[in-house]
Amino acid sequence: MWSFSSSTSNLLPTLTFLPKLNQTSYSNPRLPKPHFISCCSDLTTSPPSFTDPPGPTLPPPVLKKRRRYRKLYPGEKEGITEEMRFVAMKLRESAKAKPRVRTYPGISEVEDKSESESEGSGGEGEETWQPTVEGFVKYLVDSKLVFDFVERIVDESSHVSYAYFRKTGLERSVALSKDLEWFSQQDIVIPEASNPGVAYVKYLEELAETSPPLFLCHFYNIYFSHIAGGQVIGKQVSEKILESKQLEFYNWEGESEELLRGVREKLNMLGEHWSRDEKNKCLREATKAFRYLGQIIRLIIL
Repeated sequence: MWSFSSSTSNLLPTLTFLPKLNQTSYSNPRLPKPHFISCCSDLTTSPPSFTDPPGPTLPPPVLKKRRRYRKLYPGEKEGITEEMRFVAMKLRESAKAKPRVRTYPGISEVEDKSESESEGSGGEGEETWQPTVEGFVKYLVDSKLVFDFVERIVDESSHVSYAYFRKTGLERSVALSKDLEWFSQQDIVIPEASNPGVAYVKYLEELAETSPPLFLCHFYNIYFSHIAGGQVIGKQVSEKILESKQLEFYNWEGESEELLRGVREKLNMLGEHWSRDEKNKCLREATKAFRYLGQIIRLIIL
């Protein structure tokens, strides 16, 4: 049944639904009364708006920073020994660029200003080296002190790193003993070790106890310097003052370059386990090694 309400003109027709009930059931007081459902709508009321509930707020997108790769050191791909070789080259180029340079075969060393003044040298430029027998013997004595020490440390130390460098074929102590014995037979006085060799051994002794990696950097550079430049020095000294005698110090059982390559590979292998900071310290020690060795070489002309 439809019925219309005229109480207000702005209402929609009211729909009244009356269930179909017979008179008997309707008048029965025991039965529940019928329900009336009235649906009406006010035209002036806005229809309800249905919107999705607000979801969780998403964080802003994370912008990944571009990874910056560290610039490699010269020779770093090949190993720590190649890095040290670049240090040696840089030192040599730096020495050549300075005005006061003493040049030896295969090695150049910058002369201190105080030393040049004490020698009374007036001009600048390169000096021609003039070896003496006495000076060369001093050089051999100090060299023997250094080689004796590094070879004894490697042979006797319990540190596992040193075990790789025993019996390499590069050892020079025995050869130096033979050469000094020959000079003694020539009625040449064999002096005590001088300050350059003593100072270097004292420094190496401290490193051997505190830092095997740094000590091994000196160990390698001592042999590297002797093979790279020392052989040239020995040959020219022999020609100038020893009537071209071949000294044992410059003789090896086998090719010296091949023997050095074996030591180089082992040190590079150990260097792979060092941090970049340890490698940088090693490069600084390489500079010290070349300077100490340069002071010993200078004994030849003093």
